[in-house]
Amino acid sequence: MNSRIKKIVLASLMASLACVATMIIKIPSPLKGYLNLGDCVVLVTGWMLSPTYGFLAAGFGSALADVFSGYVIYAPATFVIKGLMALVAFYGFKSFNKKLGSLSSRIISAVVAEIVMILGYFVFEGFMYGFIPSIVNIPANAVQGVAGCIMGVLLMKVFEQSKIKPE
Repeated sequence: MNSRIKKIVLASLMASLACVATMIIKIPSPLKGYLNLGDCVVLVTGWMLSPTYGFLAAGFGSALADVFSGYVIYAPATFVIKGLMALVAFYGFKSFNKKLGSLSSRIISAVVAEIVMILGYFVFEGFMYGFIPSIVNIPANAVQGVAGCIMGVLLMKVFEQSKIKPE
């Protein structure tokens, strides 16, 4: 099979997984958003795909979950924020992997990517609801981020042990 077709199929699969993981468990947050499990897939997408495919898969999959779940107003911001998370995961891992090893690089890149998510939604909600009220979602987004980091790193460990390799 053509290499480009494989990349498109894998990106489509990861976008679908991000969408489903985001929608499967939704815990409402104070400012009309929701906590979900999609961040672990967003991180894995960043680690497994090239920057372009990772950005698009993470962004589209997560934004589609917002659309399908009735949070359409969040979809454009989610597309950008989750896409940026995948980019940060990709480049963070690549930057630190040779110096620190796989596990430490994934943890560091995951934490930085989740900080991007927390700040991204803080800014987006700040413009929508005001910056003081949007502070209330920071702890909820941080909890989601911690869960995403832990599950994403564990999932990549399983993939590595199963000989499922990134691009």
